Amino acid sequence: MTESAPDGKIIQPTFMDLALAEAEAAAARGEVPIGAVIVDGAGAVIAAAGNRTIELRDPTAHAELLAIREACAKLGSERLTGCDIHVTLEPCPMCATAISFARIRRLYFAASDEKGGGVEHGPRIFAQPTCHHVPEIYGGIGERRAAEMLRGFFALRRN
Repeated sequence: MTESAPDGKIIQPTFMDLALAEAEAAAARGEVPIGAVIVDGAGAVIAAAGNRTIELRDPTAHAELLAIREACAKLGSERLTGCDIHVTLEPCPMCATAISFARIRRLYFAASDEKGGGVEHGPRIFAQPTCHHVPEIYGGIGERRAAEMLRGFFALRRN
């Protein structure tokens, strides 16, 4: 998945690139193209997932939740303190709550979700007084590519 720059140097994929690859794989399976990657404090990828709600017949099988479950299992803990999550779409309220419960340090997301988001839109989970942990939030990273992927996926579904 590495690329070469015009000067011949290797371009390493970003964590969002890896999340986007998970989203592309989800789309290839007929799932809504959303991907998530969790990185530990040393910068190592410890979990990656794409949506699997249809495949698993599980409405909670969102990319974020699958990645959180995988990371928790690998670390042997219900907390992901010091870890960051990179997601291709603004997390829904369910996923935002799980991010808070897991005590994830930073949330990076690509495209905003005006209809189903739970971070900057909708219930704004992290702004609620009942929210015990608020990650640092960085939106708009890889937004164009993620939004185009989602638009293309749903355009095909409507035809």
